[in-house]
Amino acid sequence: MGLFSKIVDRIFHHDQAKAAPAAPATASAVAPVAPAPAPAPTPVPVDVEAVLTSMAEIEGGGGNWRSSIVDLLKLLKLDSSLEARKGLADELGVHVGEAGSAEQNIALHKAVMKKLAENGGQVPDSLYR
Repeated sequence: MGLFSKIVDRIFHHDQAKAAPAAPATASAVAPVAPAPAPAPTPVPVDVEAVLTSMAEIEGGGGNWRSSIVDLLKLLKLDSSLEARKGLADELGVHVGEAGSAEQNIALHKAVMKKLAENGGQVPDSLYR
């Protein structure tokens, strides 16, 4: 799984980890009856800005995730090292400036936001243009 896939997973599925109920402990050896499967939810575009803002509030700030790829990755609790960012840049085809330079980091942040929008996220233009 590439770093961008992890970014998508953390943003698009952030509530699922909290919403999944713990399996109740049962004392009987009888297998429980499985409930009827729920209908598949209608895909709803994820408001990326709202999710990240909420995560930043929970974390006590989130740094400057709106423009910093390093702060964005840290907010998502992902590797923000130079090596990780080099890999992400290769994954997204971002080859602007020297690896780790401000120029590349800005281009990488914009590329991540644009790619999130292309993958069903609602991302304000101000975050990637």
